[in-house]
Amino acid sequence: MRRVVVKVSAAVVILVLGSFVLGVLVMVTMVATGTTHLHVIASSTMEPTLHCARPALGCEGSRQDHVVALARFVSYDRGDIVTFEPSPRAEAVCGMGGAFVKRIIGLPGETVELRRDERASLVYVDGRRLEEPNVDEGRSEIGPERTFEVPDDHFFVLGDNRLRSCDSRHFGTVAKEDLVGKVFMTYWPPQRISFR
Repeated sequence: MRRVVVKVSAAVVILVLGSFVLGVLVMVTMVATGTTHLHVIASSTMEPTLHCARPALGCEGSRQDHVVALARFVSYDRGDIVTFEPSPRAEAVCGMGGAFVKRIIGLPGETVELRRDERASLVYVDGRRLEEPNVDEGRSEIGPERTFEVPDDHFFVLGDNRLRSCDSRHFGTVAKEDLVGKVFMTYWPPQRISFR
């Protein structure tokens, strides 16, 4: 059997290590200044988009996803995954505190309708059906048909796993001032690293 020897120059090693150290310093600075926030996905409300860890109910991952949310220089739009501080009502209704992670469905001034047909649960915004490729068919159950008016400076949010998500269907809309940030990256575990 032949042994293959790979020579790596000192310059390449220094470049790689330097890039890693610079990346860590940038991230630490952004967290320290409040530009970004780090969150751990603790529940299955955003499965399969974001994983929590087994054996917790409904979790698909062997490890929890760790995400970065950008808190400054950001605008919010439909489809964005956001983190927010729950209102006292949300904490009471959901029975939990800490930052929540959900997807924006309805924007300020819009009407969100939860409808059912014989095959599926559907979401409509201002009368138009919302395409939701991020929601698995088996997790799309939305409960009873209802209509929500989204006030100014508020957002209607849902989890991607509708079966296990406590969201705007239960506690109402989320005030813009309660948003912590927009999730733009999963940074851990390594095989789950991705940008949104």
